[in-house]
Amino acid sequence: MDSLKGKYAWTATVGEKGQIVIPKQAREVFGIKPGDTLLLFGDEERGIAIPPKEAFSELFGKAFLEKDCDNK
Repeated sequence: MDSLKGKYAWTATVGEKGQIVIPKQAREVFGIKPGDTLLLFGDEERGIAIPPKEAFSELFGKAFLEKDCDNK
């Protein structure tokens, strides 16, 4: 099967303490460094998503902006 450009799939094992190790290639592709904080979104039907770090400010901005707009 030909891979799609920019699309990846990896596996990770969950340890006894609930921790996972992000594969090296994934860390390199997404610039994940030790000490970084990752945001996890969960949907019982669709699974877990980890958005790119750059999405944090956009997500938080939308959340707070929408709340501020509703209060006016």
